Amino acid sequence: MARTKTNATAAEENGVQFETALAELEQLVERLESGEQSLEDALQDFERGIALTRQCQQALKSAELRVQQLLARNGEETLEPFETDDT
Repeated sequence: MARTKTNATAAEENGVQFETALAELEQLVERLESGEQSLEDALQDFERGIALTRQCQQALKSAELRVQQLLARNGEETLEPFETDDT
């Protein structure tokens, strides 16, 4: 019998995947900015960076959708202001 993941478990996995992808993306940017790579290596890193960026964007869209679902009340979306410590 196949096991299904709970929403919380899936969200945790997505968060870890997002953090891992973001960390790798930051490393790629550092290498590209150093200018010490060959053109071929730089192109490979750039291609990988595009893939990681798309992966991160998808994870953020999924998180945003989940937040919207959690904030939905009585079939209507209610947005609440985001307050930071700076205000």
